[in-house]
Amino acid sequence: MRSSRRRLTRGAARAGVVVLVSSLLAACGSNLIYGSDGGGKTTLTWYANPDPPPPEGTSPADFGQPGIAQRCSTDEYDIEVETLPSSASEQRIQLARRLAAEDSSIDLMSLDPVFVAEFADAGFLERIPEDMQADLEEGVLQGAIDGATWEDELVVAPLWANTQLLWYRKSLADAAGLDMTEPVTWDQVIDAAVEQGGTVGVQANKYEGYVVWINALIAGAGGEIVTDTEAGSDAAIELGSEAGTEAARVVQKLADSPAAQADLSVSNEGTVLGPFAEDPGGFQVNWTFIFQNYAADEAVAEDLGWARYPQTVEGQESAPPIGGIDVGVGSATDHPDLALEAVSCITSEQNQVTFALETGQMPAGEAAYEDAELQDTYPPDLLELFQESIENAGPRPPSPYWGSIVNAILNVWHPAGSVNPNTTPGDSAEFVEAVLNGDALV
Repeated sequence: MRSSRRRLTRGAARAGVVVLVSSLLAACGSNLIYGSDGGGKTTLTWYANPDPPPPEGTSPADFGQPGIAQRCSTDEYDIEVETLPSSASEQRIQLARRLAAEDSSIDLMSLDPVFVAEFADAGFLERIPEDMQADLEEGVLQGAIDGATWEDELVVAPLWANTQLLWYRKSLADAAGLDMTEPVTWDQVIDAAVEQGGTVGVQANKYEGYVVWINALIAGAGGEIVTDTEAGSDAAIELGSEAGTEAARVVQKLADSPAAQADLSVSNEGTVLGPFAEDPGGFQVNWTFIFQNYAADEAVAEDLGWARYPQTVEGQESAPPIGGIDVGVGSATDHPDLALEAVSCITSEQNQVTFALETGQMPAGEAAYEDAELQDTYPPDLLELFQESIENAGPRPPSPYWGSIVNAILNVWHPAGSVNPNTTPGDSAEFVEAVLNGDALV
């Protein structure tokens, strides 16, 4: 294991992972493969999140991120994929444990944008040279760049970007008299669903996805959950603002209405799919995969509409959620130059297009949306809406303490049926501050 060139300047404790170092690893061995001629060929190990299952007849090795690894392997190195757990939080824990122990086997990693600040702050990411930063940023949608940046530097490279839209059954929206070519508010959506006996699908289980909804509601009202995030635990908690009150009002209105799905308190991206497909259907906020999800159900597919994320406050532009995957280089890798070279290939325009066609996860680069095959697969107005939403997204705060902030918010805002606009925002602001100051536990 080589000595890290970029030491943990702020310490793993600031990133909330020092407790994980006790799980010491035996994985810091060599990753050099020797052929029969005695020559060596480097193997770069890429820790990647799971991809969707490939179509029948397609080998998993040729699909998704493993497929990219094959295409980006060279005469000098091979890229091998190690698949991370399916849960984003478990992905974070596994990577953080290894990186805190300076595990040199992590050459490349797929990283959820929400963990970029934490990993960069802890010194877990190899610095990208300035000229390479400029190359990787060129033509990338702003929302994806924002999620890959820490302290004004690009610290990871965007591979794909995800965003949420308002998906709706056209028949129900028409019956309710909604003009979906114009921006709609959460109030209009909920009222229309109630009037027509439909439902509104959201993510409100006790997990980070619920806080993604809360964050989007707050951002859509012109606020933020937390500001001055680079101050770490001294960041300013803004949950108790007027924007927080507006967000709580929307949550309460849906939770108290007949439009709330029966499993609201445990709802997630998957649970909302079924009720949406049942007549009379309704609305749901969800990620880009929805378009392909109903392709096999002709009736639903023909009745499927899409619009920009609903406004929290009428007349104020919404701030759609943004997600995706970035690719970073581990700071303890023995092969930083090769790994950085691989990053450029992995996140190339062609690989972004191929990945989008295979998985339904949209490109981070604007030019990729002009690809003829992608335009044959998705309606042009939908591709434009994906880009618009990513470009104008309301990202989650880039805080090294995001995991603690999420858990503290969930402690007060869950279940959705308990939310009170008069008390929940202020109570949660106080609790988050107490947690960050070490005066409370989650």
